[in-house]
Amino acid sequence: MQQRTLGRSGLTVSAIGLGCMGVNHSYGQALAKSEAIGLIRAAVERGVTLFDTAEVYGPYINEEVVGEALAPVRDQVVIATKFGFKIGDPAGGVDSRPAHIREVVEASLKRLKTDRIDLLYQHRVDPAVPIEDVAGAIKELIGTGKVKHFGLSEAGAQTIRRAHAVQPVTVLQSEYSLWWREPESSVLPTLEELGIGFVPFSPLGRGFLTGAIDARTTFPEGDFRNIVPRFSVENRKANAELVDALGHIAEGKGVTLAQIALAWLLAQKPWIVPIPGTTKLHRLEENISAASVTLTAGELSAIESALQQHKIAGERYPAHMQQRIDR
Repeated sequence: MQQRTLGRSGLTVSAIGLGCMGVNHSYGQALAKSEAIGLIRAAVERGVTLFDTAEVYGPYINEEVVGEALAPVRDQVVIATKFGFKIGDPAGGVDSRPAHIREVVEASLKRLKTDRIDLLYQHRVDPAVPIEDVAGAIKELIGTGKVKHFGLSEAGAQTIRRAHAVQPVTVLQSEYSLWWREPESSVLPTLEELGIGFVPFSPLGRGFLTGAIDARTTFPEGDFRNIVPRFSVENRKANAELVDALGHIAEGKGVTLAQIALAWLLAQKPWIVPIPGTTKLHRLEENISAASVTLTAGELSAIESALQQHKIAGERYPAHMQQRIDR
């Protein structure tokens, strides 16, 4: 697996990470614990070194699974987790009070079976707590050795700058993919200027960019996509046009749609590390192989043309979740 350094931080990880949320949260039936541990360890064996979790995934269970899976190779991997919600539940609202951050870190360390969190993200910006106070709390935790690097998630450019002035931000994690390119307008230039790495989540459009989902697809009970506007039947029909266009490019190159989507992200900046999630070993191997796919200037141009011709229909979040995104 190729390695990438996230900005100027010195934090080096595999070019493709693993988003662990889906093994037991948001996408229908959870994997059995033994299966989830097996999948994560299979990723390690194939060279993945960045593993992403959060207290709210489950809640709590995901951190426990990730911690147990990675305990035998703890010093060989980078574990990223997140704080920022009340009682580990997004429905309860955000909470980034410094005292709460310290409580979450202690609990996460126990669940992860480790003495330090390599990368700690604020899951969502808390409008009630100045970001300077959040950054200051993380700075103190870094001073104790319990946290190594500070990250933000779905934060806007001005929030990033304010936080970075107190405690250097190592990584921003936000959604970014062939069907969500908003970060290009102000966030990516800010990250480049400040030397901050970028970890895109949902790099495969929550599965849509793999070509495995169409208007006839039904999602199981509890699957987050059931309430996402972008996944309504009508919007899936409209968005299939982009997937079809990208499919022709993938076919011509002899790779899969997922590999095109991930290779496109890797081609944008050398400090971008996507974290696709999966519950299937063959998908894991497919995603990892994308690190070896190099897109030519002509292929990148063809992808850009397809994106310009086929606009994406539907919001990426329901209205109540859209309000949590910092601009």
